[in-house]
Amino acid sequence: MEIAVLALGCFWGPEIKFSKINGVIKTEVGYCGGNSSQTTYKEVCTGSTNHAEVVKIRSEEHTSELQSQP
Repeated sequence: MEIAVLALGCFWGPEIKFSKINGVIKTEVGYCGGNSSQTTYKEVCTGSTNHAEVVKIRSEEHTSELQSQP
């Protein structure tokens, strides 16, 4: 299994797109970095927490469809 964590601005659209790719086992959304270990979506949207919205992607090894996405 391979794992990638991607910071893409807003995570909702990319999470849906990646979840539909052949070979992707699971996707999760969350936050990375920032000024506190616990935050809310509302706080992150203010831009004051310094968190990045991220998508964690678990996929089968060598998933060519995932590797070729633009």
